[in-house]
Amino acid sequence: MTTTTPQTAETYLRPIDREGLLKFAAAGRENPERRGTNKVHTVMQGQFRSWSFVGIHNPVVVDEPLHLFGENTAPAPGEIVLSALGGCLSVGITAVATERGVKLSRLEVFMEADIGNTAAWGAGGAERKPEQMGFQDIRVKVLIEGEASREALDDIVKHANYYSPVANTMRNPIPFTIGLAD
Repeated sequence: MTTTTPQTAETYLRPIDREGLLKFAAAGRENPERRGTNKVHTVMQGQFRSWSFVGIHNPVVVDEPLHLFGENTAPAPGEIVLSALGGCLSVGITAVATERGVKLSRLEVFMEADIGNTAAWGAGGAERKPEQMGFQDIRVKVLIEGEASREALDDIVKHANYYSPVANTMRNPIPFTIGLAD
């Protein structure tokens, strides 16, 4: 009688092109000032529901909850911002893990942020300064599993956070202009 040792099958997340990533990284080292441009076109649908068009993709739908006079048909703007942060951190973690040769089997990012709207979007609410509005505290927890020690996975997460374009957009003041379209 033959005995077989049970094998644990590890399922990994679908990998990205490591060679392509390394070429992209090399191009960044050769021209560190290179920039791309993100473009979004938002169209208000009524009440607080809007559609944001990004390239050829289905629109990103945004709404407000009922207690903020929306229809609660889609995530609120702040939730969409946190979604962008989670997506960017996930991309960065995946890229750093790929560059380091670490296969990931699980990656989940949990985010929450404290936000207030006592200014009522500037429509007669409390007088507030810009730094008193928007997110006041963002908390992120990352659940990550893969072919590396907990310390190595923690270092991947911290490294990705340091280089995250969206996280750095939230952490650092940037020039911001707004005006009427021609």
